[in-house]
Amino acid sequence: MHNTKDARGKSQRNYLEVDFIANMGSKRFYIQSALNIDDQEKKQQEINSLCRINDSFKKFVVIKDNIEPWQDDKGIQYIGIEQFLLEDDWLR
Repeated sequence: MHNTKDARGKSQRNYLEVDFIANMGSKRFYIQSALNIDDQEKKQQEINSLCRINDSFKKFVVIKDNIEPWQDDKGIQYIGIEQFLLEDDWLR
């Protein structure tokens, strides 16, 4: 849950969630799934919950399209669903 204020200064509660949390031994992965992240507003919506997690485990946004994997300045990694499912490089 995340508290914010609307345009009139009234408090609002926003519920933020991560789609999947996977544990593998001592590793943990936070995974957000998205159809696309075509614009900045959609990208921000998808990473909002990941940005509020204060640990050093890997955080991913998995999207429908086949993309070249990349990482943003917050350490969040972006990967296409096909590569995410068929390759294991992202586990390292």
